[in-house]
Amino acid sequence: MNTLTNYQTILGSDGKPAFVVLPYAEFVKLPGVVRPGMIPNAVVSRRIMDEVSMLQAWREHLMLTQAELAERMGITQAGYAQIEAAKRPRKTTLIKAAAALGITLEQLAY
Repeated sequence: MNTLTNYQTILGSDGKPAFVVLPYAEFVKLPGVVRPGMIPNAVVSRRIMDEVSMLQAWREHLMLTQAELAERMGITQAGYAQIEAAKRPRKTTLIKAAAALGITLEQLAY
């Protein structure tokens, strides 16, 4: 196991660790980190093998519920569920969803 040694811990007002700062090169090596422009194999596999939408595949990969992603987008969970189930969501909707997921439109529109 690789032990991180090159990081800084920032304490909160309560004296307990609140944040960790580490070099970007170390950050992108961490499991589950999505690099700019990258589409993780787990997302592609879920999309193709299980025939789910890219929105659902990304949402599940990032361990978000529909309600959590809907909140990030400023809509209701029911509204988000309709978007996720749509065969061809609007481009403006996809842009908003990509921003809420922290990915690019290109990563979502694969």
